[in-house]
Amino acid sequence: GVVDVSHDSGLVERMASPVLSAAAAILLLLSEAGGFPARAPTAEPPRCGYESCPVTQPSMLNVHMVPHTHDDVGWLKTVDQYYYGDRNEIQHAGVQYILDSVVQALQQDPRRRFIYVETAFLYRWWRQQSAETRRAVTQLISQGRLELVGGGWCMNDEATVLYSAVIDQMTLGLRFLNDTFGRCGRPRVAWHIDPFGHAREQASLFAQMGFDGFFFGRLDYQDKAQRMRSRTMEMLWRASESLVPSNADLFTGVLPNGYNPPAGFCWDQLCDDPPIRDDPALEDYNVDSVVKKFLQAARDQAALYKTNHIIMTMGSDFQYENANLWFKNLDKLIHYVNAQSQGSGVNVLYSTPSCYLQELHRANLTWPVKTDDFFPYADTPHSFWTGYFSSRPALKRYERKSNGLLQVCNQLEVLGGAASRRGPHGSGDSDTLRRAMGVAQHHDAVAGTEKQHVANDYAQRLASGWAHCEPLVSNVLSVLSGSVSPHSYCGSLNISVCPVSEDNHQFSVTVYNPMGSAVSWSVRLPVNGSLYSVTDPRGQPVDSQVVPVSNFTRAVRRDRGYAAYELVFPARVPPLGFSTYSVSLLQRSWQGPPPPQPGAPPSIQNEFVKVTFDPDTGLLSSISNLETQQTLRLSQNFYWYNASVGNSDSAQPSGAYIFRPNTSSPFPVSTRAQTFTVQTPLFQEVYQEFSPWVSQVVRLPRGGHQLELEWTVGPIPVGDGLGKEVISRFDSDINSSGLFYTDSNGREILERSSDVPSLVIPGGISDPPGI
Repeated sequence: GVVDVSHDSGLVERMASPVLSAAAAILLLLSEAGGFPARAPTAEPPRCGYESCPVTQPSMLNVHMVPHTHDDVGWLKTVDQYYYGDRNEIQHAGVQYILDSVVQALQQDPRRRFIYVETAFLYRWWRQQSAETRRAVTQLISQGRLELVGGGWCMNDEATVLYSAVIDQMTLGLRFLNDTFGRCGRPRVAWHIDPFGHAREQASLFAQMGFDGFFFGRLDYQDKAQRMRSRTMEMLWRASESLVPSNADLFTGVLPNGYNPPAGFCWDQLCDDPPIRDDPALEDYNVDSVVKKFLQAARDQAALYKTNHIIMTMGSDFQYENANLWFKNLDKLIHYVNAQSQGSGVNVLYSTPSCYLQELHRANLTWPVKTDDFFPYADTPHSFWTGYFSSRPALKRYERKSNGLLQVCNQLEVLGGAASRRGPHGSGDSDTLRRAMGVAQHHDAVAGTEKQHVANDYAQRLASGWAHCEPLVSNVLSVLSGSVSPHSYCGSLNISVCPVSEDNHQFSVTVYNPMGSAVSWSVRLPVNGSLYSVTDPRGQPVDSQVVPVSNFTRAVRRDRGYAAYELVFPARVPPLGFSTYSVSLLQRSWQGPPPPQPGAPPSIQNEFVKVTFDPDTGLLSSISNLETQQTLRLSQNFYWYNASVGNSDSAQPSGAYIFRPNTSSPFPVSTRAQTFTVQTPLFQEVYQEFSPWVSQVVRLPRGGHQLELEWTVGPIPVGDGLGKEVISRFDSDINSSGLFYTDSNGREILERSSDVPSLVIPGGISDPPGI
C-alpha cells in the first residue's frame, strides 16, 4: 500500500513487503490458423513470419545459421554507455553502431538474416533514425530478414523477479513493436540465452503470451550432459500445474553452445579466429580446412538432437559492430559448404529461430515433457550460480518497492485520466517509472551482478521514475478526496525518517490499497511526540501507540533523521480504494514512553498465534496456531558461511554470481541473543541482539495471523579477512522427507527435494546451495 501523509505539506510512501520429468511424452501440435503454415513457402514474394522462411533440403542435414548479438541492458557499463559506445576501456561495446552496421549489411544481400532481442535499445535507436532508414528497417522486418525475437524491454532475469514486473516489461517492449511494425513485428519465439537458470513461471507466461517456442542457453552442466547423451535437448515444457494442459505448454530447446558460435567460427572484430581465405593463389588458402572443420562440428552437434535440422548461434555479446566481418565470412562458409562436389549431406542456410522451430514442427515427432524448472544452475562442479539470489539486496528491495508504486501509479492514472498527468501538484506520468522498471528486470540488474556504478545508475533511473509518479498520485488523490493540500513522500521509513511526521503537530495520512481485496495494515510513522490522537475517515478514534525507535534502527539511520519514537496504528482500506486518517499531537514529553524492558517473556500471544522463547538463549523455541491447536517446535538463528576464495579443487571464489562456501556447515553469529521486550495493547515485540551487526525484532500484532520478523544485518565485518554469506535459518521438528516448497516468481508453488542426485556437489556439500 501507499501511505499518503498530508497536512500543510506532507505524502509518505511505504510499500508492504509483500532433470527431466518422468516417463511422459507429448506430440507437438500447434494450430495451423495461429501458428505454422500448412505448406512450404512458395515462389511468391516473401512475407514475414513462417511464410518468409527459406527452403530446406529434406534429405540432408540442415544447419540453420542464426546471426545475432546479445546486448545487455547494463552490466559492466550503464545502459547509456553501452548504447553510445562510451567507456570502452571497460568493455568495447556500442549498440547504436551494431544496429547501424547490421541494417546496412542486410540490405546488401537478400539472403542474409539477423535477429534482435532488446527492445530498450531498439526503441532508442529507432527514435534517432531518418525516415529513409525507418522505411528500410520496416521492409527488412516485413520480409522476415530482420526478425525480432523475445520482444521484451530487456531479457529479464528469471530467479529474482516478480511475475507482474515480467509482464510489465514484456508489455512495454511488445507494445512498441506492435505499434511500430504491426503484425510482422510480433515475435513468435522467446529467446532467453543468458539468464542464469530458468523459471517454470517464465515459460508459463511466455506460453500464455502466445509464443510458439522458447530457446535458452544456460542449464546445469550435469543436466545438459544427460540430455546430450539421451538426445533430449528439446522438449515440451508443461509450465503450470494449475492451468489446463496446453494453456501453459511451450516447446523449449536448449542451444548447443550457450549462445556462442562453434569453436573456430567467430568472425567478429572482438574474436581471434582466422577469416576464410579463399584465394587459391594465397599460401594461406584455408577453404578446405574450414569446410572440413565445420562439417565435423555440424555432425557432432546433429548427434545430440533428434531431427535433421540443427541451429547454430553465430554471434555473442555486443557483436556485429562491424557486421561486414561476420556476414562476409558467413557468405563464404555457406557457399563453400553447399558447393561440395562430392556431396557432404549438409545444407547450410541463413535462418532464424522461428524458421528452425517450423522445421521441428514439420518433423511431427514426440517430445519429452518437462514439468519443473531449471534451478539451480551450475556450469562446473564448484560453480553454483545461486549467489545472485541475494546479491545487492538493497537494489532488489528498491525494485520491489518500485514495482508496487508502478501498480499504484497505473491504477490512479486510469482513474484520474488526463487530470492525473497535470494538476495541482504538477505534471506527472507513469512512463518514466515503467521504462526504468523495464530496464531493472534485466538479468544483470535486479539480479545484482552488475558493477557498482551500473547499480547506481539503475537506482537513479528508478528514483527518476518515482519523481514522475509522485505528482500523478497526488493529483488523483486530491481529486478523489476533494483536498488540494500539498503532499510529501517519505522514502526512508525503513530507517524511521520522515520530516513531515517528525516536525508537524497535525497531519493526515491517506492509505491507498492497490489490491483487489480489503487489507488491514499497521502504519508506523517516525514522530517526536509521546501521545497522539488518531481518527479514521468517519472521525472515530483509532487505537494508537507510541514506542521508542529501536537502537538497531538508530545505528543504521545515523544522522539522517532525529525521530525518537514511532507512532503505530491499524488502518483498514477497501479494495482499490483509500482511507484517510487524521493525526494530532496531544503531548510532547521529554520523558516519552517507557523503554523496552530487559529479557524476553516465556511467550507472547494474540487471539490466533502463540510464540515461546528459550529462557536460556533468548531464541524462538515454538510457534502455535491457537485456532487449530497445533504446536511446532521451531528455532531460528542467524549464521554465516565462510565464502571461498578458491582452492586446489577449483579457483572459483564465492561472489555476486556464485555461492561457494568453504564448508557445508555454517557458523552461528551467536548461540544466544540479548533480549528486550515491548508489550502494548496493539502489539508485542521482542528485540533480539545477536551481535553488534545482527539484530531482529520479533513482532506479533493484535489480531494478526502471522508472526513478523524484522531483521537488520550489517555492516558485515570483514576486517578478519573472511568473506561472510549471512543466512537466517529455521530448525523445526517437521519430518518433510527432504521435500520443501518454493514459489515461482511469486505465482505458483513448486515442490522440491533436497535429495535430488543432480544437486549433489562433488566436494562434500550435499544440500542444494542457495535455495
